[in-house]
Amino acid sequence: MRFEKGHKENTRKHIIDVASKRFRKDGAAASGLAGIMSEAGLTNGAFYPHFESKDALVREAVASALADQHEKLQKAGAKDSVESIIRGYLDVSHLKGRENGCPSSALLPEIARQPGSTRKAYQEGLLAYVETLGKALPASSSSSQRAMAIFSLMVGTLQIARAVPDAARAAEILEGGIQAALTLAKSAT
Repeated sequence: MRFEKGHKENTRKHIIDVASKRFRKDGAAASGLAGIMSEAGLTNGAFYPHFESKDALVREAVASALADQHEKLQKAGAKDSVESIIRGYLDVSHLKGRENGCPSSALLPEIARQPGSTRKAYQEGLLAYVETLGKALPASSSSSQRAMAIFSLMVGTLQIARAVPDAARAAEILEGGIQAALTLAKSAT
């Protein structure tokens, strides 16, 4: 059976997209290949022509999610203030929608346990994101350090807010993180 030109690349991208959402929602360790392939509308046997292993899929799914997040930041950074960017990240919809959100806040402990190639792909995506975030900050000699600190604060805030069962407490945590990130963003150091 012959497929249209680009079919294999489109199928691969579809598997990555499904896996990326599943990993952010349920975690990479808790997401089996059978479930991912079923959700993608494919058989288990269709996995191996596209990926050598689950580790390879995790690496590509994390890199893809980071690239999508970076693209959104680039679009927002061109028109939004740093306050809008921070508030957009530390928003209740992001709190609840982890499957479409930041891979750092959803997967950081798991990424740290992945093979070096996955951690390297994560680092590349992280640094690109933080560099763009730094461009939204008031210029100073420490913009890149402040951008990394702000992003780290936002990720940690979101992780903690997701961990508490009380919605009102989670909202307070988010607002506290917003205020701390804004203070850091406005610092002249």
